[in-house]
Amino acid sequence: MSWKNELKNNITTVEELEKSFAMTEEQKKNLEQVINTWPMSISRYYLSLIQKYDSSDPIFRMCIPDEVETDSTSGMLDTSGEKESTREEGLQHKYERTALVLSTQSCAMYCRHCFRKRLVGLSDAEIAANDRKLFQYIGEHPEITNVLISGGDAFLNSNERIENYLRVFTKMPNVKLVRFGTRTPVTFPQRINEDPELQSLIKEYSPKVGVHIVTQFNHPMEITEESVKAVRSLTQNGAVVSNQTVLLRNVNDKPETIEELMRGLTSVGAVPYYVFQCRPVTGVKQQFQVPIRESYRIIEEAKKHLDGLSKRFRYIMSHKTGKIEIFHVAENGDAILKYHQARDPQDIGRVFTHHFNEEDCWLD
Repeated sequence: MSWKNELKNNITTVEELEKSFAMTEEQKKNLEQVINTWPMSISRYYLSLIQKYDSSDPIFRMCIPDEVETDSTSGMLDTSGEKESTREEGLQHKYERTALVLSTQSCAMYCRHCFRKRLVGLSDAEIAANDRKLFQYIGEHPEITNVLISGGDAFLNSNERIENYLRVFTKMPNVKLVRFGTRTPVTFPQRINEDPELQSLIKEYSPKVGVHIVTQFNHPMEITEESVKAVRSLTQNGAVVSNQTVLLRNVNDKPETIEELMRGLTSVGAVPYYVFQCRPVTGVKQQFQVPIRESYRIIEEAKKHLDGLSKRFRYIMSHKTGKIEIFHVAENGDAILKYHQARDPQDIGRVFTHHFNEEDCWLD
């Protein structure tokens, strides 16, 4: 069975989910209400990682809809100003050196903490309809040195489209590396493990242009035999695999969990890159955000027990104005922040201070 056919067997309805887990009538009713607004799609592989069907299970929380998601009274749908950064349909240019391509709206799984929930199940309004215009824009902007192909999930594109991206960007003298944003190593490793053609593409193009895979492991339970095989397949074929974790309430908000996760990732060849502050997305903020003062304490406590390689990651807020490193937060909430990236190039590297109250989860 091809990976595309396997995806057709994803769990998308309450009736399908009920075949794997017993549910009360109230649970089914609540699920139906959420799915009507925010669709559900779970690969059968990822579903198999759930050990307990309730919100105490971290895998459950990341894939099973919760009625909290229907609360539209707080949060934002576009927390990072993506619309303001759009230059062509499906192309964002927020940071001087980086072009971001929204290549597809498809995902192997709809993560409940997704910051692009506004795109899930909707039209292709922000998805690239004409790659030629994107290629032209990137070619005409020599300051762009790297391209991030995202979505959705970049590896839900066909191999033909992935190869086309690699072929075109390899020929552009200004593009030095191509990044693919994908969670398939975590949620659907079959996409990599059962597709020798994709592996061959990585092997063919990695000597020609830097091929980087940016993925998202959030919990040690996601580090399985299958996901490790996917990561090692990518690295053995010449790609660099980096990991961006999102700090999530009742998923990984304990120092011991972050410690175990980072140590595990380093051991299998996935470089710890960022730990993101969960964004205040409508339907996500209420369920997953951890206050910044608490998040900082969790991360710093975990780092005390990690070696140098395992604690290379930065604690980052992906803000409308740029990627802000949360460098230090004192016990009283006084913080030192630094622009790691910025919409305004003059802000890059700028250090500033801010006071966070105990309940603050974002820089408003």
